Parts: sequence; C-alpha cells; structure tokens
Amino acid sequence: MTYNLLREKKGLIFGALDENSIAWKVALRCHEEGASITLSNAPIAMRMGKIGELAKMVNAEVIPADAISTDDLQKLVQRTIEINNGPFDFVLHSIGMSPNVRKNKPYTDSNYEFMAKTMDISALSLHKIIQTCYQLDALNENGSILALTYIAAQRVFPNYNDMADAKALLESITRSWGYHYGVKKKVRVNTISQSPTYTTAGSGVAGFDIFFNYADGMSPLGNATADECADYCVSMFSDLSKKVTMQNLFHDGGYSFTGVSEKMMQLFNEKE
Repeated sequence: MTYNLLREKKGLIFGALDENSIAWKVALRCHEEGASITLSNAPIAMRMGKIGELAKMVNAEVIPADAISTDDLQKLVQRTIEINNGPFDFVLHSIGMSPNVRKNKPYTDSNYEFMAKTMDISALSLHKIIQTCYQLDALNENGSILALTYIAAQRVFPNYNDMADAKALLESITRSWGYHYGVKKKVRVNTISQSPTYTTAGSGVAGFDIFFNYADGMSPLGNATADECADYCVSMFSDLSKKVTMQNLFHDGGYSFTGVSEKMMQLFNEKE
C-alpha cells in the first residue's frame, strides 16, 4: 500500500549493493511513495553489486563516488543538484565496512590502520557527506538525513568488533550535525538502530545466525525486517517527522528495552 508520503520529494541514497541491501529496499519504497531518487556507491561496490538493475527499477541516475573522498562527494552532490534542478530533500547513509572484521582480526588484536579505515568508511563518511551538503546548500528546508546504525554502539557485542566504535562515532556525528543543520535550515539528522538483518554486510559478522535468533527470541515483536526498515525510513523522510532530530531511533521489535524474555528463560531452563 502506498500513501504518496514522498510525492515531489527528491533524495540521494548511498549504499545499495543488491536486493538484500536495506538501501535497496529504501530506494524501492521511496520510489513507490513518489520520490525521485539518485543512487551512489563506491566504484568497487558498483562492480560487485547490481545497482544498475535498481536504477532501472526506480528510474534513477547512478553516480559513482567514494564516500571518504571529499572531491568525489563534491562532484556527486553538485551532480545531484543538477539532476533535480535545485536542492533535494533527503539522504540515506547506508555505508559500513571493517577491514579488521574482513581479515578476522579480533578486537583485542586490532590493526590500527584497519581501524582508521573502519572509522573513515563507516562513520566519518557521514560527516563528509553532511558537510558537503551543508556547504553547497544542497538540501531544502525541512530536509531529512538518516544513517543506519546498530545497538552495539551502546552495548557490547564481541564479534561486532571495531564496527561498534564506528557506530558510536556515527551516532555522535548525527547529534552534532543535527544541531548545526537544524539551526541553519531545519534539516533533521537521525540514526535508525536496526535489528540484525540478513544483508550481505551483516551476514559477514561471525556467529550472525546465533546473533539473529537471539535477538528475535528477545524481541516482543520479533526482529524488524529490511522491508520494515524501509517503511520506517520513508516515514522519517516524510513531513510527518518534521520535529524529530538528533535521535537514535531503535527499530528492533523492542529488543533494546527488553531485559529478558520468557522465551529465552524457557530455553535456558530446558538446558538445565
């Protein structure tokens, strides 16, 4: 069901790789709700993924850009303004990668060059994107910027490794930019803390299946799916959320505020 929540709005979406990506689902839902979309991903990710297929589905131009390169971002944002004949309305940051995770380096033996890359790609890229939009006056008044995060920014999940540190920084950047961009142009900046989700990136975390099932058993509503996350993003891009900013919004079926569930207690009781 569609509601025309994003009719005449224009957006820029980072990070769609394939049909399993949350960014892919968000692009589809935004298109269904009436938005015009521009897509971007790193050149290497574009070669590995299927973003060209998505572009045809949502009638979007794809602009390659390395999100840690300020030169690439300048060109990307300027081109997005050209495509839309002026400023646009929303941005989705769905970017994250840890060389330490990929190389199976434990947190207690982190490679610091790898960690610096994790921070740059997974967190500082958001700062660079927002700063570029801010300096080029790329967003309309009452625009909305979202970044995807995870509860490991606040709680310990050992196998999430240095991505947890990156997500904590990402959320801090969101609050700081939410203030500055809100003062300048009423642009709101938020993070959505999503349930464990079977994406290409998420499934690469060691023990993900156990992780996923535990969260699902703890959450009174069960894990939130990628499609449900896309619905939430649409609501945050719409004018229905004009006064929501600088927030970390949990979208996890209630997991974040559940101490223990009866289902999990029963499971452990059966093991005794």
